Order: sequence, then C-alpha cells, then structure tokens
Amino acid sequence: MAVCLLSAGACFADPHKGTWKLDPAKSKLGKGTGRNNVVNYEYEFPGLRTKCLIDGVDGSGHAFHSAWEGRFDGKDYHVSGDPASDSRSYKKVNENTLDFTSKKDGKVVGGGQIVVAADEKTRTVTSWSTDSNGKKVKSVAFYHKE
Repeated sequence: MAVCLLSAGACFADPHKGTWKLDPAKSKLGKGTGRNNVVNYEYEFPGLRTKCLIDGVDGSGHAFHSAWEGRFDGKDYHVSGDPASDSRSYKKVNENTLDFTSKKDGKVVGGGQIVVAADEKTRTVTSWSTDSNGKKVKSVAFYHKE
C-alpha cells in the first residue's frame, strides 16, 4: 500500500508548483516593462484548478499583487490586480513547459513560455509584452525556487 501511495504522489508532482523568486542579475527585462518579483503556483492536484499569485512592479515602478485561477488548458481565465491584463491562458506543452497569453479587454497584449529546468530548482520565462507605443518588447526572466 505504501508503494501505491508513493507512486500516486509522484504522478501528481508538478514542477511548476511552489514559490519562485526573480533573479534580476540573471534576467534581461525589456525597457519599460514590469517585473514579477515573486510568483506562486498553488493547487491540490495538477490538472485541476491552479491558483497563480504574483507580487511585482509595473512598468512605472508601482507595486501590484495579481491573482489568476484556472487550468492549464489554453482557455482564458480572469486575472485580478494586474494593471496590464484582465485575462490569461496557460497551455501545457510538456511536463516542464507552459505557453501563456495575456489579454486586456479581449486583445492580446503579451505572451510567452515558461520552462522549468530538469532539476526543478530554476525556471526561465521568455515573454513579450506591448509597450505604450504598441511595440513588442521581449524579456527573459530567471527564477529560483524558494
């Protein structure tokens, strides 16, 4: 029975789960973009509803706290507290990779890909957003798991 329980726990392990802290020295953030200082993914079992909490600063340096709750199924779910978007979708590419899209008033304003390293201690977020002039700005953020 213990083997069954351990096996079941391993099946439900998810490399995205947990708290991730930005490493600004290793990151290359686009000019005028905000940054997510701390990102936390919480859920009971992968595949069910996931909660993503973010503490960061916007492009003007103002602190924000946003919350998203949904599934990694590619569908849009509401975001609260994010000045740049009001919905976000995540789609699982493979066990360690997620693609995401952010929207504001139904219009795509950003997106990218999140890749958790094989050792599950770091992750890289390659993203793009739209600046105030409507141009795409690329960022690469590097995170450590806390």
